[in-house]
Amino acid sequence: MFQLNGREPTPDELHRMAIGNYGHFTSMQVRDGRVRGMALHLARLDDGNEMFFGRRGDVDDELRLRGWIRQALGAVADASVRVTVTELGVLVSVGDPVPDDPRPPLRVRTDGYERPWPAQKHAATMGLRYARRAAAAVGYDDALFIGRDGRVREGSMWNVAFWDGAQVVFPDAPMLKGVTMVLLQIALSMTGNPWTLRPVRVAELPDLLAAAAINSQCPAQPIGSIGDVVFGEHEKLVSALRTAWDTVPWDEI
Repeated sequence: MFQLNGREPTPDELHRMAIGNYGHFTSMQVRDGRVRGMALHLARLDDGNEMFFGRRGDVDDELRLRGWIRQALGAVADASVRVTVTELGVLVSVGDPVPDDPRPPLRVRTDGYERPWPAQKHAATMGLRYARRAAAAVGYDDALFIGRDGRVREGSMWNVAFWDGAQVVFPDAPMLKGVTMVLLQIALSMTGNPWTLRPVRVAELPDLLAAAAINSQCPAQPIGSIGDVVFGEHEKLVSALRTAWDTVPWDEI
């Protein structure tokens, strides 16, 4: 189910969107018609509009966008929603909801890919998807990007968090500040759980005790290993992230 600017796209518009790749987006999980971090999703879209289209929105634009999301959802209460801003306008896609239960710990390998415009969630996703496919081809579940400076950045479609034995550690590097990650940082502070934001270098990974992938589909997906580094103490990290996540309020769309 998808709508362009609040209506069904024409065949010509579908063709133009299929062959084009210019734009940006945000993805969210909707439950009972509500979303966690709605203001952050709207701010992400506004930042992307300024970066890629040279404009920022106003209150009327926000109200119109919320209305288009509600219209695309219709009577659907639980869903995965993606809002993409293209040269043709705003495309709202509605799919099946994704349970946030973690999978078994992931096996991840490092990759030197660096996303262009890393602070934006843009449509140029071939590089990260290629990295993920290349990892799967040699038996891994996913890829974690390491910058040329040796600093840990982000996963293919997720942020990463670590546990150093005393606190949650988020890498400080050029990367996307995911909505789920930002909400977790706020919630960790509100619940009194210690965390820090600092550079994490790939050579430091053996000194860390646990790692987890973070995105809108799961706030605390354990990572069992990164390359040859095995993490065996993910319970404290997952518990801290999950406990904090459970306190994040739901917002009306």
